[in-house]
Order: sequence, then C-alpha cells, then structure tokens
Amino acid sequence: MDETSADAPLTGSAAPSLPVYLASGSRFRARMLTAAGVPFTVSVPGIDEGAVRESLGAEGASTEDVAIALGELKAVAVSRRHPDALVIGSDQMLDCNGVWFEKPVDRDHAAASLRALAGRDHRLVTSAVVARGGERIWHTVQSVRMRMRPLSEAYIEAYLDAVGDDVRASVGAYQLEGLGAQLFTAVEGDYFTVLGLPLLPLLDFLRVHRVLAN
Repeated sequence: MDETSADAPLTGSAAPSLPVYLASGSRFRARMLTAAGVPFTVSVPGIDEGAVRESLGAEGASTEDVAIALGELKAVAVSRRHPDALVIGSDQMLDCNGVWFEKPVDRDHAAASLRALAGRDHRLVTSAVVARGGERIWHTVQSVRMRMRPLSEAYIEAYLDAVGDDVRASVGAYQLEGLGAQLFTAVEGDYFTVLGLPLLPLLDFLRVHRVLAN
C-alpha cells in the first residue's frame, strides 16, 4: 500500500472532522489539493483502468459515465481500507470525435497523439468522486473543450525534446500549465478541470463536511 501525507495545514480553522484520502498517484491532483489547503493522505488504489475503460466502452458507455465509473472505483477501493475517511477518486478522459486517448507510453506514442489532435477540437472530461464506508456519497463531472493548433513535424519533435519524460504524465501528451499551453488556440471551460480535478465543486463539498473552514 503506497501512502504519503501532504503538508497542507488549515490556517485559522479547527481540525477536520474526518480524515481525507486521495485515491490517486497523480502528482498534479496532489499539487492542486495541497495548494488549495486541503489536508489529505495519498493512497494509490491499484485499479486496472485500461481494462475497465475497454469493458465500459464495449458496453456503449458515454465518456462522462466512464470518467465517473473509474473515479468511483478508485475512491471505493481506498474507502474499503479506510471506511471512516472521505476518499477522493478522480479520472480524466480525452475524447476526440468519439475516440478515447490514453496517456502516452513512450515518445512515439506521444508524437502519434499530437499528430492526431493537431488542428482539431477535443474534450477533456474529468470526474471527482467521494466515497465513505465503501460507497459513493458524492460526485461531479465537468467537460472542457480544447482547440489544438496545427503542428508541424519539426515543432512536435522540438516540443517532445523540451518536455522530456513529462510527456507521459498526462493524456494527450500535454500539461496546459507548462509548455503545453503553446499547443492551443482556445480553451473553453474550467482550468482546474483541464489540470485533472474539478476543484471548485470539490472544495464546496469539503466545506460542507467541515474539512475546510467556511
């Protein structure tokens, strides 16, 4: 079991009523929660996301339904280990005209993703799910439309040289908060959702449950 705690004190508030776990190994989600002042512990759920995604796709599930289902699976898996905690699960899907993209496994895969997305619109669909006692108690899902500019082969190679191994960290082979911003001409929707977590509605939920001060 891989668990680490985030150093995120609650300035000017009482101790949280319930412990919080993040059911994700994503450093981007952990950074967002830490920056927002959420106290939490990371616990990686060990879900075979690819198999679940493939199975749900074969059943005709929507992109939103898959994002919610994967977020719930992660949250519930960790919640069963920590039944008295609030456990946050999340998932992000990239949908380009009905085709779902995966995180690149290597540079060649990243280059192929960028070629397929260049000059086109796609959607990032991101869920947040909270479980307690092994059951989902809350969820949200948000969608952002992204317009990637046309990219030359020379630019793709230069971009991949510049970002290095980080290109494998995110679906679509980009991080909007870094050099990935240069790939786009328009972003329609919530910035935090692009980064991998619908943060604002999640913070509202945590305030209701007295994890954060009102």
